Amino acid sequence: MSYLKKIIYNCKQATFLIDKRATSRLTFKEMIELRIHLYGCSFCRIYKKQSRMINEMVQQLFHSATKPGVKLDEDFKNELQERIEEELNK
Repeated sequence: MSYLKKIIYNCKQATFLIDKRATSRLTFKEMIELRIHLYGCSFCRIYKKQSRMINEMVQQLFHSATKPGVKLDEDFKNELQERIEEELNK
């Protein structure tokens, strides 16, 4: 399979790059690969939109949690952190 076909048909890599972009910078190569994939994959374009919306909602949640009188349960925060780390280590 050619390198270009690997980029075009690799949704798993594309979703990884979409999620990575939310937390850090992509390399130039990764940006190009993601753009090529998104150009031809409507499913990953939808995933990108949904991911962005979820990230915005989480940011709003944590922003409101820093306001006086609003607190997140420590157990919930710890569980959430563990789940995030598990997903990142896959």
